[in-house]
Amino acid sequence: MPALNLPSVLNFRRLGPWQQDIVIGVGTFVAGCLLYSTGLYPLFSSPDELAWWRFAIFGGICVAEVFRRHRPGAALAAAAVLLGVDVANGLSAPTLVAFSDLLYAATLYGSRRLSTAMVPAAAMTTIGAVVVALLIAPDWRAGVVAAVAALPLVVVPVWWATNVRQHKMIADNERANAANLARIGELDRNAAVAEERARMARDLHDVIAGHLSAIAIQSEAVLSINDADPATARRVLGSVRENSVQALEEMRAMIGLLRSEENRAGGDGGDETTAPARLAELSKLVDSARASGMRVEVSSELDESVPLPAAVDLTAYRIAQEALTNAVKHAPGTHAKVSIRHSGEILTIEVANELKAGTAEAGEDTGRGLLNMRERAMAVGGSLSAGPSEAGWLVRAVLPISGLGT
Repeated sequence: MPALNLPSVLNFRRLGPWQQDIVIGVGTFVAGCLLYSTGLYPLFSSPDELAWWRFAIFGGICVAEVFRRHRPGAALAAAAVLLGVDVANGLSAPTLVAFSDLLYAATLYGSRRLSTAMVPAAAMTTIGAVVVALLIAPDWRAGVVAAVAALPLVVVPVWWATNVRQHKMIADNERANAANLARIGELDRNAAVAEERARMARDLHDVIAGHLSAIAIQSEAVLSINDADPATARRVLGSVRENSVQALEEMRAMIGLLRSEENRAGGDGGDETTAPARLAELSKLVDSARASGMRVEVSSELDESVPLPAAVDLTAYRIAQEALTNAVKHAPGTHAKVSIRHSGEILTIEVANELKAGTAEAGEDTGRGLLNMRERAMAVGGSLSAGPSEAGWLVRAVLPISGLGT
């Protein structure tokens, strides 16, 4: 057990459990000795000649007080034996007061089974004390009064400790619930971060992979062009530059969107953010694919006077961009057809391309192209399929329009 010193005793709340119990035991013994020495200890009789054994009994109960928190059941059992000896020789107030504190400690700090058993035990003790007082007291009225006066030292500690324990259990449950809610909140935040990272990775792939793939293919085409055809070389180089500029613009727009929340939190509106790409800019994708040597045919039934929801418009553009990029990469110099149909509340995008003999199918992409297209379609409630067709390879996306704001 830790040692005690005067400053620590004076600052009782900062003591450890053992130290607090030692202080309680010593303080109880000192207070009881004062009652014994002044003759104020008898409860139901006149003071008799003070014997040493009373100090011994009371001292034993005070020793049990030292274990009130760590061995409450054993301390209470030992004190009950000593109390019985004291009752047989005339009950004294210091012994009963110390015993009542052990009742409180056993109910509050004991096991769940011991704490539960204390309530009926206190009730039975109350009834038994009244019956014994009626049987052995010379004047039954005085016996009842004496029993009723002593019973609060048995009933009140148990009742009080039961209430304190219940409140502690409620507080522990609330803390546990708060910890669980905090954990759930942390998991939700982690899931949101993971989802946002996946979205950012998908956007970065669409911006970088699409434009850089076109730049790489077109640059290779320029290198293979004969010097006698400068017009074609300039046209391809112009497409390379356009892809480079557009990639930079889209990267700048993405960075602006990522920083917009930070700017708003700091009270700065930030720069104007470039609008995300839409189907209205599909011609740039087609021109880039044609500059790479593809023969691209476009069929669109869109009504430009009726704007599409921004999410659907961007998704359709990205799917067409990825499909054309795969076609240029896996089947260069072939024929491709882009078809866009708007029927009711459904927008359908189809990109079909021929396959060159001896080349891999456009769908056999080792990157994340098809996965990103499928994730984009699912994000707006649509679906995407990609696979062989009569023309060679077909990417088909079906995107719902209803329920999404423009």
